[in-house]
Amino acid sequence: MSLHVLDTRLWFPPVSDAMEDGLLAMGGDLRRERLLLAYRKGIFPWFEGDIPLWWCPDPRFVLLPQELKVSKSMQVLLKRNAFEFTINKAFEQVISHCQQVYREGQDGTWITDEVKAAYIDLHHSGHAHSAEAWLNGELAGGLYGIRMGQVYFGESMFSLVSNASKYAFISYAQYLQQQQVQLIDCQVYTSHLESLGAHMIDRTEFISLLDRFIQP
Repeated sequence: MSLHVLDTRLWFPPVSDAMEDGLLAMGGDLRRERLLLAYRKGIFPWFEGDIPLWWCPDPRFVLLPQELKVSKSMQVLLKRNAFEFTINKAFEQVISHCQQVYREGQDGTWITDEVKAAYIDLHHSGHAHSAEAWLNGELAGGLYGIRMGQVYFGESMFSLVSNASKYAFISYAQYLQQQQVQLIDCQVYTSHLESLGAHMIDRTEFISLLDRFIQP
């Protein structure tokens, strides 16, 4: 399959055109409308240098909130409120810390300053949300992502203290379940999220779930 090159027009090719590794297109921009269209279609950006790359892997790694697994050790931490949990209290701090996290096999962070500015804009417009874990008044871990309808698209997470990001993720997943969110997109496999109940599903099933749980 050939790689699609985006221009200034607001469009994406069919996700079935994605290459074997999930790469669908390159180029375009990170304006709010394009990012929201991408997520609605099950597409997310990673960067290679200064060029946006757009991905829709098959299979897709997801978590159903009702299938969240909480280990006994984490249950103990949650029960004794080992961290203070907040939502949208420190979005810019969270994404700044995530910017320092390097994905395995990548040369540098994918969260460029352009990406950071785009997601801060999505936060200010009410689309991007963060969850935080605090210890002694200091930010210890957290995550951020995009909320659309009954779907939360997780983007990145970080931890400065052992178990802090896991604490934030579990607490936020429980909150999202209370908010009737039906699907958490984890994008690609990690053993960390698998231990919390995430699993692979076919891309066609994933797109079908988006159509079901995101209002047009």
